[in-house]
Parts: sequence; C-alpha cells; structure tokens
Amino acid sequence: MQQVLPKNDTNWRLRAIMGGSAGNLVEWYDWYAYSAFSLYFANSFFPDSNPTVQLLNTAGIFAVGFLMRPIGGYIFGKLADTKGRKEAMTLSVLLMSFGSLLIAFLPGYNSIGIAAPILLLIARLLQGLSVGGEYGTSATYLSEVATKERRGFYSSFQYVTLIGGQLLALGLQLILQNIFLTDQQMHDWGWRIPFVVGAALSLVALYLRTHLNETEAFIAKDSAVKKEGSLKELLKHPRAIMVVIGLTMGGTLAFYTYTTYMQKFLVNTVGLTKYQSTILTFCSLLIFACLQPVFGAISDKVGRRPLLIAFGVLGTIFTYPLLSTLSHTTNMWAAFGLLMAALIIVSGYTSINAVVKAELFPVEVRALGVGLPYSITVAIFGGTAEYLALWAKNLGHESYYYWYVTACIFISLIIYFKMRDTKHTSLID
Repeated sequence: MQQVLPKNDTNWRLRAIMGGSAGNLVEWYDWYAYSAFSLYFANSFFPDSNPTVQLLNTAGIFAVGFLMRPIGGYIFGKLADTKGRKEAMTLSVLLMSFGSLLIAFLPGYNSIGIAAPILLLIARLLQGLSVGGEYGTSATYLSEVATKERRGFYSSFQYVTLIGGQLLALGLQLILQNIFLTDQQMHDWGWRIPFVVGAALSLVALYLRTHLNETEAFIAKDSAVKKEGSLKELLKHPRAIMVVIGLTMGGTLAFYTYTTYMQKFLVNTVGLTKYQSTILTFCSLLIFACLQPVFGAISDKVGRRPLLIAFGVLGTIFTYPLLSTLSHTTNMWAAFGLLMAALIIVSGYTSINAVVKAELFPVEVRALGVGLPYSITVAIFGGTAEYLALWAKNLGHESYYYWYVTACIFISLIIYFKMRDTKHTSLID
C-alpha cells in the first residue's frame, strides 16, 4: 500500500518537496562533478600536449553520456507511471552512485592504456541513464505535490537543486584547490575525491527518498487502466511532445553554455586562471539558484508563457553580444557582470520549464511525457554544447557557436509564441 501525501498537510508537503529536491541535488552533483573536475583529469585519460584537444575528448565523453538519457527517460518514466514516482527516484539515485564509484577508482591511461577512456565512457553512460530518469520523475513529483496556486514556485526548486549540484561540485573544488591540495596533487589524484563524496552523498539521498510520500495524483489514478507509462499512450499527445522538444531546445543549450561549459570558456578563451574561473562560476551560480524561486513565483502570478517569451526575445537579441564581449574581456568583475546578465535571461526558462512540461500531460503518462522528449532534446542540444563550442574554437571560428545558440533560442521563441499558457490549461488539475 502506497503512503500518499496528505492533501491539506503543509508540513508533509514541504517535507516531500525538500526530500525530492535533496535527492535531485545529489544526482546532479554527481553528474556535474565530471565537468567541474575534467580540467584536472583530462590528461590522465587522454595524454596530449594540446589542452584544447584534451578538453575536447572529455567533452566528447560528456556528450556521449547524454545519449543514455533518452533511454533513462523511457525506463524510469515508465517505472514512475506504473510503480510510482518514489520508487523510480530511489532507483535512479542508486545507479548514479555506482557510476561515481567507478570513476573514483578508475586507473589512468598510463596504467591500463585504452581501457581507461573506455571504462570512463561506461561510467558516464551509467550516469546518463540515471540522470535521464531523474529529470522526468522529479519534475513530475514536485509538480504533483505542489498546490495549484504555488506550483511554479515549488517546482522551481528542481532547478535550485540542479544548480545546487553544480555549486557543491565547485565548492568542493575551491576547498581542495585552496586549502588541502596543490595543483599537482589535484592533477595526480585529487580529482578522484569528488566522485567518492558523490557516492557517499547518494546514500543520504537514498535514505531521504525511501521516506518520501507518494503523490496523491498517482494514487488517485484509475488502477484499472493498464496503459500508463506506455509509448503508445504517450504518442496520443503529439502536440504536447512537440512543445516539450521546442521549448527545451534553446533553453537547454543556453543553460549548458552559461553553466557547464562556462568554467572552461573562462579559462580556455577569456584567459582567467582555474581559480578565478571556479570562484566566478560559483558566485554566479549561487545567485542564479536564488533567482529560480523568484521567477517561479512570478509565473504563478502572470503565467508561464510571458517568462518563456521574455527568455526567447532577450536570448535571441543578446546571446551573441554577451558571449562575444565576454570572450574579449580581461577584467574578472566585468566577466562576472556579463555572465550574470546571461543567467538572469536564462532564468525565464530554467525556473518554470519543469512545471510547464508536467502540466502538459495526463497522470498516466506524465513522467514519461516529461522525461523522454526532454531527454532526447537535451542529448542533441545540451549534451553537444561543450563539444561544439570547443570544436568551433579549435577551428579558429569560435563565434560560429554564438550564432548557433542564438538560432536555437529563436526557434524555441517561435514555440513560446504559439503554445498555450499551461498555468491556465494544466492537466495536473
């Protein structure tokens, strides 16, 4: 018998949102630790004298990890729609823990040769499978436990914890860089520490998720219906699927550009030191995380669509000028201001994209509907962001990437103009 969230119990609701968000934070910490510390372990798996080529190789494996996300979105989405949101979220965090442990104790290229990057790839594939399932199930869970009047605010905590995962990874990096380890130690073995920490934190997330309540929406659905979580049933909602793909394209590309890739961009293009890059990225992401509930609460007042349109318009106009100016700046604080301007614009997407997707689908295919098309889109656009940016730089035409981001945001803007405001048409209600 599933334990359901009491309908009018605010304390239980807050505990459910905190528990679901905390598990999400650990999942995304494990995922982003790879990107944050790749500056240090790239030469362990890909010996090459060119640092851009080393980063290109690690970014390639980062991108390949995204290919598993649609599979994870399908497997865990189906599981969440049939067995429950809680069970799917619990299993996904276990899988992430295993992938982190594998990276933590993986020998380098000098020890086992070509097997090193191959095993690194396998670990990332496992993590990609886990994260692919995490997004749809946690987005569905947080949207379903929230009240109708504050759904935008509560569901925004998915991205608070998603960004929080990056902050944890960067915070640990700052501590190791400046207090405990030398730069050489970081390159030799210190980069393994965050993956051990991630595996340990997964046990905390596992405890939190085993004590979650199931959502009322899942418990209340007709148990006689056997179509839940099926691909055939999902395909009965083609418009909703296309909206998820369209609204995600520009948003996820912008998000990965200004968060995951930005740390490397600040070192490899702007010319900041690794320490300056890490501290700047950490501070900007901390403010970015705090902005998510603010924008989510605004969407509860004015609707979801106005925020998406604002992101689309401003992103189309300012992406090229922001990235181009940032690439030529030499002042750390000027770089911080430009990066914050970009992240404020992106908040129009990140703060509400999860709830918008959840509001598009009925309960029997909600987790699958949110997770699968999103994961496919992120694999294509978010997962390749770093690789394409570094590839364009290596060709000597880095500005091509700026125009590419601009074009994708513009395509998403067209979708924002055409879509209905899900605040008023939500299928959760």
